[in-house]
Amino acid sequence: MKRASFPTPSAMAERPWPSELRLSPDKATFTVAFENGDRFALAAEYLRVESPSAEVQGHAADQKQIVPGKHGVKIAALEPVGNYAVRIRFDDGHDTVLYSWDYLHELGRDRNKKWAAYVRELRIRKLER
Repeated sequence: MKRASFPTPSAMAERPWPSELRLSPDKATFTVAFENGDRFALAAEYLRVESPSAEVQGHAADQKQIVPGKHGVKIAALEPVGNYAVRIRFDDGHDTVLYSWDYLHELGRDRNKKWAAYVRELRIRKLER
């Protein structure tokens, strides 16, 4: 019988854990704060175009889709899911995807790089935000 392996306490401590989730009154910005002190204000548009869904990410790294026309998208609702994620429901109907704490931290940490790549791809393809 194979033994189950569980993360060590030190490995678990290194994972980002949220301490606060806040949606702006205009529903355009989702702020997530982590226990390690990191805090990220993430635009709804950015969260939508970087959705972890297969529709956006594809099933492999080279299948990522560029999602145009989301400049005015808003967050309709936030729903915590267990101890590991939040479901973000967007007002354009995109609402089945879970954003893990790890992925939200990655989006905050790498925002400048990911956003620049997105805008560059829009320009190359002559698409609008």
